[in-house]
Amino acid sequence: MCRTTQESVTNRFFAAPHAGARLATSRARASKGFSLIDIMIAIAIVGILASIAWPAYQSAVRKSNRAAAEAHLSDIAQRQQQYLLDQRSFASNLTTLGLVTPATVVPFYTIAIAASAGPPPSFTATATPIGSQAADLSGQALTITNTGAKGPSGAW
Repeated sequence: MCRTTQESVTNRFFAAPHAGARLATSRARASKGFSLIDIMIAIAIVGILASIAWPAYQSAVRKSNRAAAEAHLSDIAQRQQQYLLDQRSFASNLTTLGLVTPATVVPFYTIAIAASAGPPPSFTATATPIGSQAADLSGQALTITNTGAKGPSGAW
């Protein structure tokens, strides 16, 4: 075999893998990191998930605030019944009952007691939503009466 033929055969077998290796190396260098499209897709996915999760989170927070107000109104009703046994009338404010509105309720509800001397004596304790809590139950106030009636229906 002639030397030129031997060189061409050698070049065919050994040059091709070497050239492919260079091509693979250049692709590896080009694929390091993220492209702008990759980042934009990730941001879009996070945005969609956040737009779904945020309203659900706000709803859960409102329900939690409502539960705190309901617990406070129940405590007021229990104290009113004890006050009725002791004084033969209902108290017209929280101070008379020896109660303080909890710090978890104050930023979201205004608590009021309306007492009637009767006969028969009666009271209605009301928690009116304020601020961001006003969106809960379309702004309807939570109430409890001396008979144990709670409103609005379905909220308790």
